Amino acid sequence: MNPNADSTVSQYFQTIRAALAGLETYVSGNGDPMGSGFPRGVVLKYLARLTASFACWENRIGFVDQFRISRAESGFPVYQNVLELENDRKTADERLASIPSANELRAEMADFILRNKAFPDALQARMAERLYLEQIGKGEIFSPLILPETVHVGVNAKTRRPFYVVAWAAFDGSQTLPLVYFATIEDSSENVVDMLVTESGELNTDVDIPLPVGGLLNPELAVRFDDFVSKNSGYSLTPATIATNLDTDFPTLHPKALRRLVLGPFYSAGITENNDKINDILSKVRRSDSAWLMTWTRQEVFSKSEIPEKKGFFSSTPAREELHIDTTNLDAARMGVSAYEKHALVPHDAYQALYASGEATGIFGDYKVHAISRSRVISEV
Repeated sequence: MNPNADSTVSQYFQTIRAALAGLETYVSGNGDPMGSGFPRGVVLKYLARLTASFACWENRIGFVDQFRISRAESGFPVYQNVLELENDRKTADERLASIPSANELRAEMADFILRNKAFPDALQARMAERLYLEQIGKGEIFSPLILPETVHVGVNAKTRRPFYVVAWAAFDGSQTLPLVYFATIEDSSENVVDMLVTESGELNTDVDIPLPVGGLLNPELAVRFDDFVSKNSGYSLTPATIATNLDTDFPTLHPKALRRLVLGPFYSAGITENNDKINDILSKVRRSDSAWLMTWTRQEVFSKSEIPEKKGFFSSTPAREELHIDTTNLDAARMGVSAYEKHALVPHDAYQALYASGEATGIFGDYKVHAISRSRVISEV
């Protein structure tokens, strides 16, 4: 890379690191900052995966020539980078076996510098590749699809059915946005009801459930559910569409709520081009590691009632959920949700610059704004 490109890439990683660390601080804060239905611990796990992916990409640019981000839209890396990360993860052990150890590379670099009075670029690239492969080999990255896991189990006392909270995540290729999903699902499958629900309508504590459980808790439906998720996690599908598809494809699964966390867009001064006004103001922030803005949207759709199963001599209709869509709100109706919230996290220095410009109200609009200074987050500024 040329020096200017190298400087730009370095600044991008500096700002995205700061933004993800700030978002982690916000999620870890007092109370329930993410709101009901978005379990803090699970959200933090997905953020850790995303942070690990960026650490891998940062090491990767030490031995490859290109790294592309969606500068004009999401501000996140383009989907090809996510796919390459996943492909490299599968061959990491094999490639590591052909690269000298980190200690051997350090010794070679020191020897090269002493003998040649120059920087060992080729050895540095090998070291970067080793660090990249070691990091990616751990497996905890934000893959194109992170398969579901059951993170909570309970019983609905009214319906006497077990319910699960199932979490999964995806990196949307078309919009280049990380997405995190949480579905609250009741299960009327006879085998699961008999196993998990006592005669008094409570959760059977004799059944050991070591949460989180990989996949849907119902073993007879787990593989099909994974396949469903792989086909129904795109940003172009509204939460209402995904919930309806789930309701249709699985007669014994009853989606009571579906929640989606959309991370982004991300704005970084002088790098992203997704909003000229924001970019111009952020470019005036004195410290480059404070010249960023991270946004996210919480979406949820919930069932307002269940249409009972209908049985007849010649045909039957399974129970169906009647989803609530807030048609009084045009944005909610367009998103296919019962409710949504937009949030923005910004360093205190950047917020001051935005406020001083007189553009803060126009830029943030209906966003809930959170300013971060060191490890302290001030919300609703």
